[in-house]
Amino acid sequence: MTLLRKSDAVLGFLLFPGFPMACLTSAIEPLRAANEITGRKEFSWRLIGEAAAPVRSSAEVRFDPDQTLTQTEGSNAQVRWLDRSGVILGGFSGGIFPLTRSGVMDGHAVSVHWCYESAFKAEFPNLDASQSVILRDRRRYTASGAGAVFDLMLRLIEERLGRDTMTEVACWFQHPFVRSEDAAQKVPVQKQGGTHDLLPDAIRAAIQIFGSHIEDPLQIADVAEALSISERHLERCFKSATGQSPLKYYRLMRLKKARQQVLYSNQTIRDIAISVGYASSTPMTRHYAEAFGVNPNDERRRLVGLRGLTGALPPKD
Repeated sequence: MTLLRKSDAVLGFLLFPGFPMACLTSAIEPLRAANEITGRKEFSWRLIGEAAAPVRSSAEVRFDPDQTLTQTEGSNAQVRWLDRSGVILGGFSGGIFPLTRSGVMDGHAVSVHWCYESAFKAEFPNLDASQSVILRDRRRYTASGAGAVFDLMLRLIEERLGRDTMTEVACWFQHPFVRSEDAAQKVPVQKQGGTHDLLPDAIRAAIQIFGSHIEDPLQIADVAEALSISERHLERCFKSATGQSPLKYYRLMRLKKARQQVLYSNQTIRDIAISVGYASSTPMTRHYAEAFGVNPNDERRRLVGLRGLTGALPPKD
């Protein structure tokens, strides 16, 4: 979903097939609440489609756009024209992909949800993919997911109507903690029910090393040596904190990066395998199926109609 902000009070939401409905409701509901609290129509919004037809969300709910982009030159040309006209542009969640493809993000940093990071970096290696939940870089607003979109809307409400109104809107939705724009994304840890930042120092340091060696995997013994601890101690710490051995955790970490590219890029399975440290696609495909219960090619074909991110069927190996 792409944001087109014409003024402080008028916002347009450009919907692409497969957009996350939660991002749309997280954008509109706080603005609606602000209007109700003040008794004035302080904010207005429009749903925009590439064509005059309902747009299906990833939840299979269809939305009728209020208006369409002019189709004579294509949507990318229209987005570039809006940029030249001084409109603030943005992208929420997977909306960063079509926004960036339009050519208006060159020289701007982008807030990229961790689940899209690998695919985004593969397609746009020269852009700064930020871990911030919200990023406002001049006339570009990006948010990493539905919760971040809600926080961004609270910021817009505060800037237009003041902190008291913003706080009341947050309380309406039982949203007691408003994240600052420099807040970093947090990645869940399955066993703990928490996030990576709550893990013991040695485990966080090992995961950081893992993350910097996705394409060229290290031996676990080398990671332990870099941390000045024994391999056995690292094994025990990992099992205690995550329920997994460091080797299994590392492999799953690489496979999750591969899955991002399977779902949100047009790279071949072979190229994806190489990018996450496999010599060929065969062992990666086997490990992928063991981890996620589906062959990567099958998963691609199954979800192509819902994604709305790549815009085309992925190439075959």
